[in-house]
Amino acid sequence: MFKMGTTTNYNLPVLSNEGGLGLYLAQIKKFPMLAAEEEYMLAKNWRKTGNLKSAEKLVTSHLRLVAKIAMGYKGYGLPVNEMISEGNVGLMQAVKKFEPEKGFRLATYAMWWIKAAIQEYILRTWSLVKIGTTTAQKKLFFNLKKIKNQIAPRTEGDLRNEHVSEIAKKLSVSEEEVVSMNRRLSGKEHSLNAPIGEDGDQWQDWVVDKEMDHELRFAQQEEMGQRKDLLQDSIKILNEREKEILYARRLTDEPLTLEVLSKKYKISRERIRQIENKAFEKLQKHMLNSARSKNLLPAN
Repeated sequence: MFKMGTTTNYNLPVLSNEGGLGLYLAQIKKFPMLAAEEEYMLAKNWRKTGNLKSAEKLVTSHLRLVAKIAMGYKGYGLPVNEMISEGNVGLMQAVKKFEPEKGFRLATYAMWWIKAAIQEYILRTWSLVKIGTTTAQKKLFFNLKKIKNQIAPRTEGDLRNEHVSEIAKKLSVSEEEVVSMNRRLSGKEHSLNAPIGEDGDQWQDWVVDKEMDHELRFAQQEEMGQRKDLLQDSIKILNEREKEILYARRLTDEPLTLEVLSKKYKISRERIRQIENKAFEKLQKHMLNSARSKNLLPAN
């Protein structure tokens, strides 16, 4: 059961320890993708009448998108199921705020919210680790997964005693800390190559979904188009010299040096740097304000 705000409840697949990630991925794969027209009508109905079934369809049809995005953050050494859960919260917030009249698909809009929710979880978790821990424990947190994959690739569950000893020695921590951190980071997280079910399918087979790949690519392309539009609109606030210097320094594949621009405009290199930084700040601020006004960014 998930909640949106304080009043809206959804009966969605539960990502629990029992059954694990494989069962959850199998369940969400059963939900159909929505055609653009159906998505638009559901979103309109949800916004106009608060129809829970419409909102639920919008959410369930994008659960695979959340899983796909969450997998992109697995290198941070945190349980994938936790990141998926956080991403699902972001998705539900996106559905709540989505305005179909803006002309873009829900997947494009939801990507901002999903990524923001997952990134916030990662930063929050890192902060918890950093507070009240020794330097060695921090090193253990950030390096355990990498070293584990080097000396004991595809190892499930607890590490063998000799591997525990080797890791403890490399990172200058106790063997008990290695065991504890390994269990903490692993949880019920499984290797992406671990077989599931009688057919021997793999986790990655469930995650790498051709239909979802197409949806994600479309959303990314639409997002890139929005960013380009924001840039083209925002750059108009700069004067000609600011535009030229910003393009020459940051918006080209082969940026010009401060020395070259200094000679061209007959001003010091430090002055060029000041103009560049000021122009970039103005551009960035205008783009963020425009994105917020168009409801493209998660609210703080």
